Amino acid sequence: MILSALATSVGLNLALTVLLAAAYTLLRRRPAYVEVYAPRRPYAPLEPWLPAAWRRSEEDVHAAAGLDGVVFVRIFVFSIRVFAAAAVLGVGVLLPVNFLGDQLRTIDFSDLPNKSIELFSVSNVQDGSNKLWLHFSAVYIITGITCYLLYHEYKYISCKRLEYFMTSKPLPQHFTVLVRAIPVSDGVAVSDAVDKFFREYHSSTYLSHTVVHQTGKLRRLLNDAENICTKLTNLKYVHRSSQDAPRKFLGLFGRNDVLGKYQKRLEDVEENVRLEQSDATRRQEIPAAFVSFRSRYGAANAIYIRQSDNPTEWQTEHAPDPHDVYWPFFSTSFMERWIAKFVVFVASVLLILVFLLVVAFVQGLTYLEQVEKWLPFLRKILEIAVVSQLVTGYLPSVILHVLSSYVPSIMKLFSTMQGFISVSGIERSACNKMLRFTIWTVFFANVLTGSVLVQVEIFLNPKEIPSKLAVLVPAQASFFIAYVVTSWTSITSELTQTAALFCHLWGKCAKCCRRDTSEAPSMPYHSEIPRILLFGLLGFTYFIVAPLILPFVLVYFCLGYFIFRNQLFNVYAPKYDTGGKFWPIVHNTTIFSLVVLHIIAIGVFGLKKLPLASSLLLPLPVLTLLFNEFCRNRFVPIFEAYSTESLIKKDREEQSKPEMLEFFSNLVTAYRDPALKPIRRASNSDERTAPLLASSPI
Repeated sequence: MILSALATSVGLNLALTVLLAAAYTLLRRRPAYVEVYAPRRPYAPLEPWLPAAWRRSEEDVHAAAGLDGVVFVRIFVFSIRVFAAAAVLGVGVLLPVNFLGDQLRTIDFSDLPNKSIELFSVSNVQDGSNKLWLHFSAVYIITGITCYLLYHEYKYISCKRLEYFMTSKPLPQHFTVLVRAIPVSDGVAVSDAVDKFFREYHSSTYLSHTVVHQTGKLRRLLNDAENICTKLTNLKYVHRSSQDAPRKFLGLFGRNDVLGKYQKRLEDVEENVRLEQSDATRRQEIPAAFVSFRSRYGAANAIYIRQSDNPTEWQTEHAPDPHDVYWPFFSTSFMERWIAKFVVFVASVLLILVFLLVVAFVQGLTYLEQVEKWLPFLRKILEIAVVSQLVTGYLPSVILHVLSSYVPSIMKLFSTMQGFISVSGIERSACNKMLRFTIWTVFFANVLTGSVLVQVEIFLNPKEIPSKLAVLVPAQASFFIAYVVTSWTSITSELTQTAALFCHLWGKCAKCCRRDTSEAPSMPYHSEIPRILLFGLLGFTYFIVAPLILPFVLVYFCLGYFIFRNQLFNVYAPKYDTGGKFWPIVHNTTIFSLVVLHIIAIGVFGLKKLPLASSLLLPLPVLTLLFNEFCRNRFVPIFEAYSTESLIKKDREEQSKPEMLEFFSNLVTAYRDPALKPIRRASNSDERTAPLLASSPI
C-alpha cells in the first residue's frame, strides 16, 4: 500500500467517525430516540456525552455495570497505558530509524505520497546495522512495561474482587450448590434422596433444596403464549394508533375478529401451560438439584470435598445467580454433553475453514493486479486513482469487519449447545471461542498466506517459525494498518446503535409493534473483548516491524474508552456479574501477544544478520512465560474460589443480623424454575406480558 492510499483510508474513516459521532449527538437529543440511545436512563437529565463519560468515576461504573463492567473499562485503561508507551518508542525512535534507512531505495521526498509504507518498516534498515540495537532495546523495554502493568492490573482487579465479595449483601449463589448425577433407587423421589443425603452428611449446615424438573414442553408452550401475546398487543397498539374506527368487510370481518381470535388462542395456551406446570411438578424430576446451606463455608465444603466414594455420583459445582441460570440444558446427560462438545468442536473447525476462503478472497483485493485478474471488466474503472486506492486500501478491511460481525452469535450458539447452566458460562465460553477464531482467521490466516496445508506446515517445523513470521508478518503490514483504521468507524457505530435504530424506525413507520416498553440490552462481552484483544495483538506484533500502526491502535483504544463508558451507563444493563472472571482471559491473551512479538523479533534479527541480538532475545519469551506462571499461581485461585478466611469472616459478620432470617426464607424458593411459577393473565391486560420472562429477569 502506498502512503496516498493509507491517507485516503484514514481520511475517509476519520470523516465517517466524526459523522457518526455528530449523528449520535443530534439524535440522542430527540425524545423519539431515547429508547435507542438511553434505554437504561430514559428520564435522566441530558448532558453532553463526552464530558459525562470522562467525569464518571470507577465507583460509578461499578454501580452501573458491576465488576465485569469495571474489568471491561480496565482493559481499555491498560491498553492505553501500554500503547501510549509503545507509540512513544515506536513513533519517536523506531519510525525515524526505519525511514532513514536506505535498504529499499533512496528517499525522494518530492514523491513521498506514492512511496510504499514499507519505507517506515524495519525492512528499510540495512542488514547488520547497529541501529537495529534500538529495536532490540525497545523489545525489552515494552515487555518490561507490559508485564509491570499486567501485574498491577491483576493485583488491582483481584483486590476489587475480594472487596466486592466482602462488601456485598448476602447472595443466593454464595450459599447454594448445584448437585448433579444424583443416584435414585426405584420408587424413591429425587427430592427425598437429596434431603436424606444432605441431612445425614451435612446436618449442621444443610438448609433446603430445589429439584430441577423437565420443562422442555412447558417452555415451548410459554414461548407460544409469549408470541401470541406479542401479536395481540401489537394489534391493540395499531388499533389505538389508528385515527379511524376499525372497518369490517361486509360487516362480518375485521380487526376486532382478529383480536378475538388471538384472545381465545392465548387463553387456550395459558390453560395448557397450567396443566403442564402441574404435571411437571408432580412427575418430571431430573437427577439434579440446587442445595442451599446456612453458611458460605458449608456450601464451599460441599463443592470442594467429594461427596461420594463413586466420583460419578453426587457431583457438585458452583450455583450461578438465580437470574443467571440457563434452564433448558439441565436434562442433558454426561454423554449428551460430551457428544455436544465434540459436535461443537467439529463445527468450529468447519467454520474456520470456510472463513479461510473468505480471508483468501479479501487478501486478493489488497493487490490491484489480482483484482484486475479476477474482474477484468473493471480494469478501466480501477485505473482511476481514487477508486484503486479505495478498493485496495479500504474495501478489504470493510468486508472482513462486516463478515466477522456475524461470528459472535454463531459462537454463542455453539456454547449454548454444550450444556452450560448459566448465561455467564455460555458467554465466557463463547468469548474463548471467539478469541481463538479471531486470532487464527483474522491474524494468522492473513499473515500465513496460502492454503491451509501450507499454514499447518509452518507450525510443524518449530525452528523455522521465527524466520517465516519475520518474512510474512511485514508483508501484511499495510492490510492490518488499514484494518485498524477501519475499526474507528466500526467502534464509533456502537454509539449510533445502527441495528437498534433501524428496528426502531421500522417499527415507527410500519406501526407494527410497541416501543415504549423496550428492555435495555446486555453488554456483549463475548464479542467485544476478543475484538479489543485482537488490536492489542496487532499492536504488539507490528511494534518493531511496522511501528506506523501504533498511533492508529492507540486512537482505537481511546475511542473505545469513551464510547463504552457512555454505553455502559446509558444503553447496556448487566444481566449477570461474574466478579471479574473475564480478566484472566485478557491476561493470558496479552502474554500470548508478547510471546508472538518475541518470536517475530528473533526472526527479524536473524534475517537482518544480527545473530547476537537473536541469541540475547531467546531468554525473553521464557522469562515472560515464567512471569505468567507466577501470576497464575498468585492470582488465578482468587478468581476460582474464595478462601476459608474470607468465607468464615463474612459468615461471622452476618450471623447475628436479623435480616438473615428473611434471606434464608427467600433462599428456599430462590432457585425455583421460572417456567413453574404462575403466569399472569396476559389476556386481561393491555400491557405486553411475556409469560416466561415475567417471572424471571433473565
